[in-house]
Amino acid sequence: MIPPLPPNWREALVTLEAEARPHVLVTLVETLGSTPRGAGTKMVVTAEAVSGSIGGGVLENEAFSTARRLLAEGASGPTLEKVMLGADRDQCCGGAVTLLFEVFVPEGITLALFGAGHVGKALVRVLEGTGVRVLWFDERPAPFPPGTWAATRETPDPAAVVPDLPPGARVLVMTHSHQRDYEILAALLERRDLGPLGVIGSKTKWARFRSRLLDAGHPAERIDAIACPIGLPGVGGKRPAEIAISIAVDILRTGDPSP
Repeated sequence: MIPPLPPNWREALVTLEAEARPHVLVTLVETLGSTPRGAGTKMVVTAEAVSGSIGGGVLENEAFSTARRLLAEGASGPTLEKVMLGADRDQCCGGAVTLLFEVFVPEGITLALFGAGHVGKALVRVLEGTGVRVLWFDERPAPFPPGTWAATRETPDPAAVVPDLPPGARVLVMTHSHQRDYEILAALLERRDLGPLGVIGSKTKWARFRSRLLDAGHPAERIDAIACPIGLPGVGGKRPAEIAISIAVDILRTGDPSP
């Protein structure tokens, strides 16, 4: 389940950018006559949630609909819309407003990382400052290092967050549990709009996983597209930092993982 947005629209923008969630910033740019809120009032709208308010009522509901339509259509750039407020629209203000809709769809590489063990932590350190956006998940209490720059979420069931991942996200699975890794991979195979998938482990581990996934009815061609082991071949070393460097190089050399 996608967590709710912060009530303050400024904080919501920061959260949405960190989580790579498409959103629309709605700004009341011009008012004429009596209106529920003044010029400069803003709210943020996603496909599932809203933060802030431009005055409530029919005006706000229509703004929700317009913003979500723009998201569904894959719109880009700004859109202006003038709205008359009157009794025929169940708004007694009688004025008019002009709304600016700005659609933001995060660009670049988004990495969904499952697992905050030694390699996961090393990978996040290596990727800092590269421009790769990291969504980091783990089920254990307080698993993430204090002050990490990645967008973190503690969740009792990491596989349950798979439907919330943004389309095009690259995914790496490296939890503390082989069974948890398998459950996440099985959930990932239900999605067809993600970037490359990978799981940390040996060829022996992958042979077992592949057999289980085939027995569960997942198509062989989709299973065989999962990388295991992960990382760039030829970048050796077994220390967490060395493995992390190998993985990071592989991510950066392949560029935008959008399907």
